[in-house]
Amino acid sequence: MTANGMSPFEAVNHFFRRAAELEQLSDDAIDVMCGTYREIQAQIAVPRDDGSMLVTNGYRVQHNGARGPYKGGIRYHPDADLDEVRALASLMTWKTALVDIPFGGAKGGVQVDASELSQKELERVTRRYTDQIGLVIGPTRDIPAPDMNTNAQTMSWIVDQYGRKNGHTTQIVTGKPVELGGSWGREEATGRGVIITMDEAVKELGYTDPSEVRVAIQGFGNVGSWAARIAVDHGYRVVAISDVNGGVHRDAGIDIDKAVHHVKETGSVIELPGTEPVDNDDLIELDVEALIPAALGEVITMDNVDRIQADLIIEAANHPVTPLADDTLKDRGCLVVPDILANAGGVIVSYYEWVQNNQEIRWEHADVNHRLEKKLRESYRQCRDFQHDHEDDHLSFREAAFALAVDRVVRVAELRGYL
Repeated sequence: MTANGMSPFEAVNHFFRRAAELEQLSDDAIDVMCGTYREIQAQIAVPRDDGSMLVTNGYRVQHNGARGPYKGGIRYHPDADLDEVRALASLMTWKTALVDIPFGGAKGGVQVDASELSQKELERVTRRYTDQIGLVIGPTRDIPAPDMNTNAQTMSWIVDQYGRKNGHTTQIVTGKPVELGGSWGREEATGRGVIITMDEAVKELGYTDPSEVRVAIQGFGNVGSWAARIAVDHGYRVVAISDVNGGVHRDAGIDIDKAVHHVKETGSVIELPGTEPVDNDDLIELDVEALIPAALGEVITMDNVDRIQADLIIEAANHPVTPLADDTLKDRGCLVVPDILANAGGVIVSYYEWVQNNQEIRWEHADVNHRLEKKLRESYRQCRDFQHDHEDDHLSFREAAFALAVDRVVRVAELRGYL
């Protein structure tokens, strides 16, 4: 449960229901969109290296496919239960609609601690999970991708396992290695998208020099580390970073290249030379202009929202702000770039990868980045225009983004006769 008593899926549907009220949806349409199309819960039982058995649960949830094949990542995490996967699947529906790519929303998860498994054990889990969901995925049906604690290697195992029964097809997943049909730019796409949307928000807030903007980033995995690197490239001053072990702070700015090297050497950002320690709770309350939650969800709640000092929050993580905390930030005038826009870079480049695979071509790295930037800047402006067109409704940026996304999904569902 979240701090205000909502489950993750209830929290996402809270934002959907606000959009549904604005769009004046029928009760039947609301019932459809608040549920899911299909849910699979499968037992994942595989031998461990020591001869014992690992027995856990795996999930694949397909939320809505009106606009195209289901699309969504697969995460390996002890907390990846059915409710969380439902929430993430529905977010994917709204995310793909908001950035106007022809996909629906899905998500997958396996309840394991990936850090406690060997490479061979991870491979066994992945192959077993692929077999369990194999009947509902496919290049034109449901296309998985990496997410928390999964990566290009995980996708390679899925390509191989799925191909053993269905014939070789690289289109079954995105986020693959380039050697196996992956796209240039996919690895850093989510982090790059976070900073592209931050660029737009910073300009809107009146900053003319990026070096005036101090940035704190909670989470230094794939998304957070790439966001940090690209933020520095764009001229921002990254003053705090963290991972599951803790964080570091330096008001003059952190050398992100040294931080990346330090993580490779030690496994964590903690004790980075030239910095002061800061824990994850304190990091999000630092005196900075911009805060990027890039770790787990529900880190900004009613318990700490009054101590958040940033004027701008860019949601690199999925649902990092609870609904009541979001209302508080809205009342305060804090600009929140919602997750369905801020972290959409990954699914946009996943779509580009899928297109390249279908056409059996490969775009240049610079071309992928250019297309991503154009798509996200256009999507940001469309959200802002929608908000301005409904100024009498006093929508937050998140509310405008959800309403625009819901409008697009419902329109297609009606055309197809779903509603």
